[in-house]
Amino acid sequence: MSHEDATHGPAPLGSVDPEPMHRAVDALAAALHEYVQTAVGVRAEFGASEADEDPRVLALESRVGTLNAAVFDALHDGLGMHPDLTSSVWEGDDEEPEHAHDAPEGAVPAEVFYLGFVVADPAPGSPGTLDGVVELLDEAGGDVAQRLFDGGYEVAEWATSRGAAVEFGDDDLDDELDDELDDELDDKLDDEDGDDPLGGAR
Repeated sequence: MSHEDATHGPAPLGSVDPEPMHRAVDALAAALHEYVQTAVGVRAEFGASEADEDPRVLALESRVGTLNAAVFDALHDGLGMHPDLTSSVWEGDDEEPEHAHDAPEGAVPAEVFYLGFVVADPAPGSPGTLDGVVELLDEAGGDVAQRLFDGGYEVAEWATSRGAAVEFGDDDLDDELDDELDDELDDKLDDEDGDDPLGGAR
């Protein structure tokens, strides 16, 4: 819908039929109830991680997302508004968030954004490896970070991970990664110490 029509104009709309909006909300509410019932049943069969990835749960999450968009469209088409109805806000906690990031003076608080990929093993004979995916994403992440900087954003941190999203600000995880890197470096140095200068093993 064009933003130049009367729905998006400065004048009050007067009488508006709310029925299409209620229908969209009712469809979303029904899907959310179905999600709860399904999630409870799946969780009774599997652990938390397995339940998160259960096809039934994922299908309903996708359906809820589609219906969220339908609610937005119904309100936007009928009222010309741009409702923010999918943000998650936890109230009553005055403490600083666990993963809060320092931002320059005058900047808005930082938020964490994720972009995930599910990548299967390459076809037989392909030179690619799953380890190579991390390198590819790391290069792409550097490009994205630079584009954000160029666009005027402040990027407090960015990282590439495999198997799980990085928990920024997690000191224990940072220490664990540092230990792993130290171990890898020690192993590499040990291998180099065991090599003959001419390339043969001692």
